[in-house]
Amino acid sequence: MIDFDIAIASDHGGYDLKNEIIKYLASINIRAIDFGTYDKNSCDYPVYAKKVAEAIVNGEYARGILICGTGIGMQIAANRFKGIRAVCPQNCYSARMSRAHNDSNVLTLGQRVLGVDNAIEILNVWLNTEFEGGRHKKRIEMLDE
Repeated sequence: MIDFDIAIASDHGGYDLKNEIIKYLASINIRAIDFGTYDKNSCDYPVYAKKVAEAIVNGEYARGILICGTGIGMQIAANRFKGIRAVCPQNCYSARMSRAHNDSNVLTLGQRVLGVDNAIEILNVWLNTEFEGGRHKKRIEMLDE
């Protein structure tokens, strides 16, 4: 059972998928706080990655979702922030391992490369996989040294 809100944002290339993800999260009783963009007008993905990354680093949210055309730009932008471990998995195994071994706290998705159903399947695995800790905890701590 997930008992936290999720910060979410997209650029214009991920706008439609973001709205589908927000609807899906609402259907499973998870509140997504939308940091923008709020239309399909061309915009700069680093602006939205920064908003979500800062909200997580500041402790306002435990996890976030960022969506652009491929998910790659958002992943790169979010990972510039200390304490952010953004991943752009293309399958459920990668999503699971990103949580279990890397304690990823930002999921990035690509609207142009994932269909809605595939994105939701990856999202579900990512949401429902716990960090294993143990030997992996030391490695996570090394990232922020």
